[in-house]
Amino acid sequence: MTGASDLRFFPSADGDLAYLDTGTGDPVVLLHSGFTDHRIFDAQIPALAAEYRVIAPDVRGHGASANATAPFRWADDLAGLLRHLDTGPAVFVGVSMGGAITTDTMVEYPELVRAAVVCGAATSDFQYTDPWVRQVLAEQAAALGAGDMEGWLTAFLRHVPGEHRAAADIDPDIPSRLREMALGTLAKHTPDEEDHHVPMTDTWARVPEIDVPVLIVNGALDAPDLIAEAERFAGAVRNGRSVIIDDAAHYPNMERPEELNKILLDFLRSL
Repeated sequence: MTGASDLRFFPSADGDLAYLDTGTGDPVVLLHSGFTDHRIFDAQIPALAAEYRVIAPDVRGHGASANATAPFRWADDLAGLLRHLDTGPAVFVGVSMGGAITTDTMVEYPELVRAAVVCGAATSDFQYTDPWVRQVLAEQAAALGAGDMEGWLTAFLRHVPGEHRAAADIDPDIPSRLREMALGTLAKHTPDEEDHHVPMTDTWARVPEIDVPVLIVNGALDAPDLIAEAERFAGAVRNGRSVIIDDAAHYPNMERPEELNKILLDFLRSL
Protein backbone atom coordinates (compact mmCIF):
# COMPACT_ATOMS: atom_id res chain seq x y z
CA MET A 1 0.00 0.00 0.00
CA THR A 2 1.11 3.55 -0.66
CA GLY A 3 1.63 6.16 2.00
CA ALA A 4 1.58 9.94 2.17
CA SER A 5 5.37 10.02 1.94
CA ASP A 6 5.18 8.43 -1.52
CA LEU A 7 3.12 11.27 -2.96
CA ARG A 8 4.39 14.13 -5.07
CA PHE A 9 2.62 17.41 -5.76
CA PHE A 10 1.91 19.34 -8.93
CA PRO A 11 1.53 23.10 -8.25
CA SER A 12 -1.51 23.85 -10.38
CA ALA A 13 -2.92 27.35 -10.77
CA ASP A 14 -5.45 26.49 -8.04
CA GLY A 15 -3.51 24.58 -5.41
CA ASP A 16 -1.33 21.48 -5.23
CA LEU A 17 -2.55 18.27 -6.84
CA ALA A 18 -1.19 15.02 -5.38
CA TYR A 19 -0.04 12.06 -7.42
CA LEU A 20 1.94 8.85 -7.12
CA ASP A 21 4.66 8.28 -9.72
CA THR A 22 6.36 4.89 -9.59
CA GLY A 23 7.95 2.36 -11.91
CA THR A 24 9.59 2.92 -15.29
CA GLY A 25 8.57 2.36 -18.88
CA ASP A 26 5.60 3.49 -20.93
CA PRO A 27 3.27 5.67 -18.82
CA VAL A 28 -0.01 4.35 -17.43
CA VAL A 29 -2.36 6.78 -15.65
CA LEU A 30 -4.74 5.37 -13.03
CA LEU A 31 -7.84 7.45 -12.26
CA HIS A 32 -9.88 6.62 -9.17
CA SER A 33 -13.60 6.64 -8.47
CA GLY A 34 -15.54 9.40 -6.73
CA PHE A 35 -14.98 10.11 -3.02
CA THR A 36 -11.90 7.87 -2.96
CA ASP A 37 -8.26 8.46 -3.93
CA HIS A 38 -5.33 6.75 -5.68
CA ARG A 39 -5.24 4.01 -3.04
CA ILE A 40 -8.23 2.33 -4.67
CA PHE A 41 -5.57 0.91 -7.01
CA ASP A 42 -3.37 -0.60 -4.30
CA ALA A 43 -3.75 -4.03 -5.92
CA GLN A 44 -2.94 -2.72 -9.41
CA ILE A 45 -0.03 -0.32 -8.77
CA PRO A 46 2.69 -2.87 -7.92
CA ALA A 47 1.58 -5.27 -10.66
CA LEU A 48 1.70 -2.55 -13.31
CA ALA A 49 4.78 -0.75 -11.97
CA ALA A 50 6.84 -3.90 -12.52
CA GLU A 51 6.69 -3.13 -16.26
CA TYR A 52 5.35 0.41 -16.65
CA ARG A 53 5.59 3.88 -15.22
CA VAL A 54 2.43 4.29 -13.13
CA ILE A 55 1.02 7.75 -12.45
CA ALA A 56 -1.91 7.73 -10.02
CA PRO A 57 -3.27 11.17 -9.13
CA ASP A 58 -5.73 12.20 -6.47
CA VAL A 59 -8.44 14.09 -8.36
CA ARG A 60 -8.95 17.69 -7.24
CA GLY A 61 -10.99 17.76 -4.03
CA HIS A 62 -10.10 14.15 -3.24
CA GLY A 63 -7.40 12.54 -1.11
CA ALA A 64 -4.36 14.75 -0.68
CA SER A 65 -5.19 17.13 -3.55
CA ALA A 66 -6.34 20.71 -3.05
CA ASN A 67 -9.98 21.65 -3.17
CA ALA A 68 -11.15 23.87 -6.00
CA THR A 69 -11.60 27.58 -5.36
CA ALA A 70 -12.50 28.40 -8.97
CA PRO A 71 -14.19 26.62 -11.89
CA PHE A 72 -12.25 23.61 -13.22
CA ARG A 73 -12.61 20.61 -15.49
CA TRP A 74 -11.20 17.16 -14.76
CA ALA A 75 -9.57 16.85 -18.18
CA ASP A 76 -7.80 20.21 -17.84
CA ASP A 77 -6.30 19.23 -14.47
CA LEU A 78 -5.07 15.95 -15.93
CA ALA A 79 -3.60 17.61 -19.00
CA GLY A 80 -1.79 20.06 -16.74
CA LEU A 81 -0.31 17.23 -14.68
CA LEU A 82 0.91 15.25 -17.70
CA ARG A 83 2.47 18.35 -19.23
CA HIS A 84 4.12 19.12 -15.89
CA LEU A 85 5.59 15.61 -15.98
CA ASP A 86 6.52 16.05 -19.64
CA THR A 87 4.96 12.69 -20.44
CA GLY A 88 2.36 11.27 -22.78
CA PRO A 89 0.65 9.98 -24.64
CA ALA A 90 -0.24 7.57 -21.86
CA VAL A 91 -2.57 4.64 -21.39
CA PHE A 92 -5.42 5.69 -19.13
CA VAL A 93 -7.20 3.33 -16.74
CA GLY A 94 -10.25 4.80 -15.02
CA VAL A 95 -12.83 3.38 -12.60
CA SER A 96 -16.29 4.97 -12.27
CA MET A 97 -15.61 8.74 -12.02
CA GLY A 98 -12.08 7.99 -13.20
CA GLY A 99 -13.55 6.31 -16.27
CA ALA A 100 -15.58 9.44 -17.00
CA ILE A 101 -12.42 11.54 -16.62
CA THR A 102 -10.74 9.19 -19.07
CA THR A 103 -13.47 9.61 -21.69
CA ASP A 104 -13.45 13.39 -21.21
CA THR A 105 -9.70 13.47 -21.76
CA MET A 106 -9.92 11.26 -24.86
CA VAL A 107 -12.25 13.73 -26.57
CA GLU A 108 -10.67 16.95 -25.26
CA TYR A 109 -6.96 16.04 -25.31
CA PRO A 110 -6.61 13.12 -27.75
CA GLU A 111 -2.88 13.76 -28.10
CA LEU A 112 -2.40 12.73 -24.45
CA VAL A 113 -4.12 9.34 -24.70
CA ARG A 114 -2.45 6.34 -26.31
CA ALA A 115 -5.17 3.87 -25.27
CA ALA A 116 -7.75 3.54 -22.51
CA VAL A 117 -9.40 1.08 -20.16
CA VAL A 118 -12.73 2.29 -18.82
CA CYS A 119 -14.25 0.41 -15.86
CA GLY A 120 -17.76 1.05 -14.60
CA ALA A 121 -18.31 4.14 -16.74
CA ALA A 122 -19.25 5.44 -20.17
CA THR A 123 -19.09 9.16 -20.97
CA SER A 124 -19.30 11.80 -18.25
CA ASP A 125 -22.77 12.67 -19.62
CA PHE A 126 -24.15 9.37 -18.32
CA GLN A 127 -27.08 9.57 -15.92
CA TYR A 128 -28.46 6.51 -14.15
CA THR A 129 -32.02 5.44 -14.92
CA ASP A 130 -31.87 2.23 -12.87
CA PRO A 131 -34.41 2.60 -10.01
CA TRP A 132 -32.24 0.91 -7.39
CA VAL A 133 -29.19 3.06 -8.13
CA ARG A 134 -31.27 6.25 -8.27
CA GLN A 135 -32.73 5.42 -4.86
CA VAL A 136 -29.28 4.87 -3.36
CA LEU A 137 -28.00 8.11 -4.90
CA ALA A 138 -31.02 9.95 -3.48
CA GLU A 139 -30.25 8.53 -0.04
CA GLN A 140 -26.67 9.71 -0.36
CA ALA A 141 -27.75 13.21 -1.39
CA ALA A 142 -30.27 13.50 1.43
CA ALA A 143 -27.77 12.33 4.04
CA LEU A 144 -25.06 14.63 2.73
CA GLY A 145 -27.42 17.61 2.75
CA ALA A 146 -28.31 16.84 6.36
CA GLY A 147 -24.68 16.47 7.38
CA ASP A 148 -25.31 12.81 8.25
CA MET A 149 -21.96 11.24 7.40
CA GLU A 150 -22.85 7.78 8.70
CA GLY A 151 -26.05 7.77 6.70
CA TRP A 152 -24.15 8.86 3.61
CA LEU A 153 -21.50 6.16 4.11
CA THR A 154 -24.13 3.46 4.60
CA ALA A 155 -25.75 4.40 1.29
CA PHE A 156 -22.42 4.88 -0.51
CA LEU A 157 -21.18 1.44 0.50
CA ARG A 158 -24.31 -0.22 -0.90
CA HIS A 159 -22.71 0.21 -4.33
CA VAL A 160 -20.08 -2.36 -3.37
CA PRO A 161 -22.30 -5.47 -3.36
CA GLY A 162 -24.82 -3.91 -5.71
CA GLU A 163 -28.54 -4.63 -5.81
CA HIS A 164 -28.44 -8.41 -5.80
CA ARG A 165 -25.98 -9.19 -3.01
CA ALA A 166 -25.75 -8.46 0.69
CA ALA A 167 -22.86 -6.82 2.51
CA ALA A 168 -22.03 -10.22 3.99
CA ASP A 169 -21.26 -11.50 0.48
CA ILE A 170 -18.31 -9.08 0.16
CA ASP A 171 -14.81 -9.23 1.58
CA PRO A 172 -15.17 -6.80 4.53
CA ASP A 173 -11.79 -5.27 3.73
CA ILE A 174 -13.26 -3.65 0.61
CA PRO A 175 -15.93 -1.48 2.28
CA SER A 176 -13.51 -0.79 5.12
CA ARG A 177 -10.94 0.63 2.71
CA LEU A 178 -13.56 2.57 0.75
CA ARG A 179 -14.95 3.98 3.98
CA GLU A 180 -11.51 5.21 5.06
CA MET A 181 -10.88 6.92 1.73
CA ALA A 182 -14.36 8.44 1.56
CA LEU A 183 -14.11 9.83 5.10
CA GLY A 184 -10.80 11.44 4.21
CA THR A 185 -12.31 13.11 1.17
CA LEU A 186 -15.49 14.18 2.95
CA ALA A 187 -13.43 15.75 5.74
CA LYS A 188 -12.01 18.17 3.16
CA HIS A 189 -15.43 19.63 2.36
CA THR A 190 -18.48 21.26 3.97
CA PRO A 191 -22.13 20.55 3.05
CA ASP A 192 -22.70 24.13 1.85
CA GLU A 193 -19.49 24.27 -0.23
CA GLU A 194 -19.87 25.44 -3.81
CA ASP A 195 -19.23 22.79 -6.45
CA HIS A 196 -16.70 24.32 -8.85
CA HIS A 197 -16.50 21.34 -11.19
CA VAL A 198 -17.58 22.27 -14.72
CA PRO A 199 -18.97 19.19 -16.47
CA MET A 200 -18.30 18.60 -20.12
CA THR A 201 -21.44 18.37 -22.22
CA ASP A 202 -22.43 16.77 -25.51
CA THR A 203 -19.55 14.33 -25.25
CA TRP A 204 -21.40 11.56 -27.10
CA ALA A 205 -21.25 13.55 -30.33
CA ARG A 206 -17.45 13.42 -30.12
CA VAL A 207 -17.07 9.77 -29.17
CA PRO A 208 -16.81 8.55 -32.81
CA GLU A 209 -13.67 10.69 -33.15
CA ILE A 210 -11.82 8.45 -30.66
CA ASP A 211 -9.41 6.31 -32.67
CA VAL A 212 -7.18 4.79 -29.98
CA PRO A 213 -7.70 1.27 -28.59
CA VAL A 214 -10.41 1.28 -25.92
CA LEU A 215 -11.23 -1.60 -23.58
CA ILE A 216 -14.46 -1.41 -21.58
CA VAL A 217 -14.53 -3.49 -18.38
CA ASN A 218 -17.66 -3.98 -16.27
CA GLY A 219 -18.60 -6.08 -13.30
CA ALA A 220 -21.48 -8.36 -14.26
CA LEU A 221 -23.39 -7.28 -11.13
CA ASP A 222 -23.15 -3.55 -11.81
CA ALA A 223 -26.21 -1.51 -12.82
CA PRO A 224 -27.62 -2.83 -16.11
CA ASP A 225 -28.15 0.63 -17.59
CA LEU A 226 -24.49 1.50 -16.96
CA ILE A 227 -23.31 -1.75 -18.54
CA ALA A 228 -25.51 -1.06 -21.58
CA GLU A 229 -24.18 2.47 -21.96
CA ALA A 230 -20.60 1.26 -21.60
CA GLU A 231 -21.20 -1.38 -24.28
CA ARG A 232 -22.64 1.34 -26.48
CA PHE A 233 -19.44 3.35 -25.95
CA ALA A 234 -17.29 0.37 -26.94
CA GLY A 235 -19.28 0.08 -30.17
CA ALA A 236 -19.16 3.79 -30.95
CA VAL A 237 -15.39 4.27 -30.88
CA ARG A 238 -13.29 3.14 -33.83
CA ASN A 239 -11.32 0.50 -31.97
CA GLY A 240 -13.30 -0.68 -28.95
CA ARG A 241 -14.15 -3.92 -27.25
CA SER A 242 -15.60 -4.93 -23.91
CA VAL A 243 -15.24 -7.63 -21.29
CA ILE A 244 -17.35 -8.62 -18.30
CA ILE A 245 -15.94 -9.73 -14.95
CA ASP A 246 -18.25 -12.20 -13.20
CA ASP A 247 -19.07 -11.95 -9.51
CA ALA A 248 -18.16 -8.26 -9.31
CA ALA A 249 -20.18 -5.06 -9.20
CA HIS A 250 -18.93 -1.46 -9.40
CA TYR A 251 -15.39 -2.06 -8.12
CA PRO A 252 -13.93 -4.99 -10.09
CA ASN A 253 -10.43 -3.67 -9.34
CA MET A 254 -11.04 -4.38 -5.65
CA GLU A 255 -13.28 -7.46 -5.87
CA ARG A 256 -11.36 -9.32 -8.57
CA PRO A 257 -7.90 -7.71 -8.55
CA GLU A 258 -5.97 -10.63 -10.01
CA GLU A 259 -8.43 -11.03 -12.87
CA LEU A 260 -8.42 -7.33 -13.62
CA ASN A 261 -4.62 -7.14 -13.42
CA LYS A 262 -4.35 -9.90 -16.02
CA ILE A 263 -6.82 -8.07 -18.27
CA LEU A 264 -4.86 -4.83 -17.90
CA LEU A 265 -1.46 -6.39 -18.52
CA ASP A 266 -2.71 -8.36 -21.54
CA PHE A 267 -4.17 -5.14 -22.96
CA LEU A 268 -1.02 -3.11 -22.29
CA ARG A 269 1.26 -5.75 -23.81
CA SER A 270 -0.91 -5.85 -26.93
CA LEU A 271 -0.35 -2.16 -27.74
